[in-house]
Amino acid sequence: MFKWDKLGIIFKPQEIEGRSWLKEFAQAPSVLIFDDFIRVYFSCRPLPDENKQYLSYSAFVDLNRNNLFEIIKVSKNPIIELGEIGTFDEFGTYPVSVIRKDEKVLVYYAGWTRCESVPFNVAIGAGVSDNNGETFTKLGKGPILSYTPDEPFILGGPKIRVFNNKWYLWYIAGKKWLPNDGKPEIVNKIRLATSEDGFTWQRNCTDIIQDKIEENECQASPDVFLFKGLYHMFFCYRYSLGFRGKEKGYRIGYAYSTDLLKWTRDDLKAGIDVSEQGWDSEMISYPNVFELDGNIYMLYLGNQVGKYGFGLAKLNDYTI
Repeated sequence: MFKWDKLGIIFKPQEIEGRSWLKEFAQAPSVLIFDDFIRVYFSCRPLPDENKQYLSYSAFVDLNRNNLFEIIKVSKNPIIELGEIGTFDEFGTYPVSVIRKDEKVLVYYAGWTRCESVPFNVAIGAGVSDNNGETFTKLGKGPILSYTPDEPFILGGPKIRVFNNKWYLWYIAGKKWLPNDGKPEIVNKIRLATSEDGFTWQRNCTDIIQDKIEENECQASPDVFLFKGLYHMFFCYRYSLGFRGKEKGYRIGYAYSTDLLKWTRDDLKAGIDVSEQGWDSEMISYPNVFELDGNIYMLYLGNQVGKYGFGLAKLNDYTI
């Protein structure tokens, strides 16, 4: 059983000036730790265009390691460029997940393109940074994981980790599109790919977290860490339709494993839920758990899936 103390919202995109591409949303936080600060990567948006359509960019904010509520720096430009016309990431990079590899930093991201019969398609791309993760160069114009006969719909939400010299890429795969008054909604489940080098991937093509609230439950943001001899996964889930309010909106779930392959779900042990009022009173989602100076923290999104920023919680207690 985890018990988290909520410390409050720590980054609000609406307070950042001078960046027309960063006006709303700070979604899917992902931490990279430095000596004097932590760098939190997130995905953001400019205001919608005249057709009420969005682009999605990715950025970072540096926070004082000794005071995580103190902003030191916000990236002046997106960390990775959108793709050229016709590419898989022409309209967005969301979300991103970062990791160090030797002297470089790698980013894995979901690239978005718009469609006709459904709102979008998503595939997973990757990039590399030679400047400590300030900007990234794509490995190529195409994705590293895309649609297959076994995974014909979206592939997104990458979370990269290395355990015992093996690379693990958790992601979400679309199962089907549900009709929804002319605006179809995707049903997606958590899956896993593994690699020996971080570039060539073997997929297991199996849903690894059992459903809880309905057959068409949607899952996202699987974040895994090793703690006290077990592998722990915090993720988020929601109903397939009508999820943009409190009743059926995102919640944070939990599962544990001894081998990173078979997972036992027990959401009651997550230890965090929506607040009675305030910025996270309707939904919480997209957790990112990290250890810093002997403490365990969680970054997460609040109402409207991070439209108004992300917050911080600190692990208070853990019991087996």
